[in-house]
Amino acid sequence: MSGVTDRSSAVRPFDVQRIDHVVLRVAFYRDVLGCTVARERPDLGLVHLRTGASMIDLVDVAGRLGTRGGGAAGETARNVDHIALRIEPFDDAAIRAHLAAHGVDVPQATSNNFGAEGDGPSLYLRDPDGNTIELKGPAT
Repeated sequence: MSGVTDRSSAVRPFDVQRIDHVVLRVAFYRDVLGCTVARERPDLGLVHLRTGASMIDLVDVAGRLGTRGGGAAGETARNVDHIALRIEPFDDAAIRAHLAAHGVDVPQATSNNFGAEGDGPSLYLRDPDGNTIELKGPAT
């Protein structure tokens, strides 16, 4: 992969366990594939779907979260809102210090959000290409 720097030798204050959930702006997974609804959050235009041990979150493109992504997916529009990576341990200060040392800005406060294991701490950042990544801690 051209342009990718291997920083595997760097000491991180956490380990990525797995993908916790992916947030998409489509209904295909519920309506066609039959994933079951785990929780609905109409105030956000958000539906959490259970997919075995993981989750897929559906965001209404006209809802509070969906409008952040622009128009509906198509040739020039995206439909992935963010990818959540389950990490452990979740030490907010250590994670922020590590990211800052790598030039990654984390402007928002840590929040408590629903994921594959339940409610727990989340920290949001953007990768160099502008994709949103959620670092998701264990359920509390």
